[in-house]
Amino acid sequence: MHKEQLKGLFFGAVAAATYGMNPLFALPLYQQNISTDSVLFYRYSIAVIVLAAWMKFKKHPLSIKKTEVIPLIIAGLIFAFSSLLLFASYNYMAAGLASTILFVYPVMVAVIMAAFFKEKLTPVTTFSIILSLIGIALLHKSEDGHSISISGVVLVLLSALSYAVYIVGVNKSRLKELSTEKLTLYVILFGLSVFFVRLKFGINLQPLQSVSAIANALAIAILPTVISLICTAKAIHYVGATPTAILGALEPVTAVFFGTVIFHEPLTARLILGIVVIIAAVTLIVSGSAASDKINRIAGKVFQRKKNLRS
Repeated sequence: MHKEQLKGLFFGAVAAATYGMNPLFALPLYQQNISTDSVLFYRYSIAVIVLAAWMKFKKHPLSIKKTEVIPLIIAGLIFAFSSLLLFASYNYMAAGLASTILFVYPVMVAVIMAAFFKEKLTPVTTFSIILSLIGIALLHKSEDGHSISISGVVLVLLSALSYAVYIVGVNKSRLKELSTEKLTLYVILFGLSVFFVRLKFGINLQPLQSVSAIANALAIAILPTVISLICTAKAIHYVGATPTAILGALEPVTAVFFGTVIFHEPLTARLILGIVVIIAAVTLIVSGSAASDKINRIAGKVFQRKKNLRS
């Protein structure tokens, strides 16, 4: 394996693992009675400052064109609502399960592309969609018969849908021409306005009154936000989007690990099976095209070899 591939796999793994840390820092803030809007306000505002400083240090241009402002505002609002719905779901269900269900967003991307942009829905994609639905069904009830919160599941699915719309929107607009860092900076900046307004223009913002609260706010802005996004960009640069997306399977695994070990969230055999099925479904959908291309290339070589032997 080449050195650049190893770098890419390393950055991809770090990106996924750090993003899965969202509950690790959000839940302690909730336990200190800090509202979802306040948590996200701190996450976004600190992330903007850190990311802008990092871009300035790297001498990356911060300017944007007038024609990019409106698309960035729309993207920022959609991204913010996706975060809001996910973090709200933590109040209704285990964070590890919420992160796992969120991981169906690549399937939703495939459905949106097929429905609105006439992209062909392959057998692999169709199978992945069915598999992901089976996985969510497995998560619906625990082994003792208690139902997983429907409200929580709906919130996470709406969060996944919002994120899927955000991804498609960026890929199908002029925003795809922006650098990852600049796109992320302005999406977070404009998304910050959602929480500022919901907090009545800062009047209802709850202060961070302890050292642990400040530490968790800094951590949630830096690790699952800035570092995760930067590492994602680096991983795509070194190994491409598909392997990076496959490594994203570490996100729910990380969230479930911290939820079980630190917050003592229940983990039954049925839930483990549901998690595995969802990860398998998404891994199939993100690797399906690459696998198909590889199979076609191998088949082509075999066919050519047979043809050469006959002649």
